[in-house]
Amino acid sequence: MQPFPSPRIPANELRPGRHWYATAAAISVVLIVLGMAIGVYRFKNVIDAVDTDNQFADGDTVTLRLDPEHEKAIWIRDRGPSFRQACDITGPGDPGLTDPRIDVFLTRDETWNPLYTIDVPRAGDYKVTCSSQGGPSRYAIGDPGGLVTLGGWLILAILLPVLGIGIGATVALVTAFRRRGHRKRLLAERHG
Repeated sequence: MQPFPSPRIPANELRPGRHWYATAAAISVVLIVLGMAIGVYRFKNVIDAVDTDNQFADGDTVTLRLDPEHEKAIWIRDRGPSFRQACDITGPGDPGLTDPRIDVFLTRDETWNPLYTIDVPRAGDYKVTCSSQGGPSRYAIGDPGGLVTLGGWLILAILLPVLGIGIGATVALVTAFRRRGHRKRLLAERHG
């Protein structure tokens, strides 16, 4: 004697709908892609953070085209900022130099540390001159973010895909369990 096959409930009658599986997959894919895009974008930015090809020395004056929307920093090679280095900026408005965040930029054989962040009130040509009392120093202009900044963005770039997978799996599991429970209730109502 064979057991009776369980009665079938059409899939479109079960709630929540199957579209929630697609929603779970879409959430996962979007957060994974977003995390990867942030990681790649920030890594690419940190590779070119400091313009080491255009270095200048103590006493040299460099002219820069700056605007307030694109923040820049003065970096010093092979030593951290101290009271022995000083820079000055002149140009339109009242430009200023502020203390940077702690950061580092590495090349194959050099270590660069941010010395000052450049604050300009409006777009224009600015002149920067730096000097050092502790011996000759080399400077370069670059973006304010280096490896420490990259580390913070990489944490976000890793957390977003993990969050996407977690949310997607949770939505899929909740949908599966609720559909299973709804199927059991419908079977009980229809077939006693």
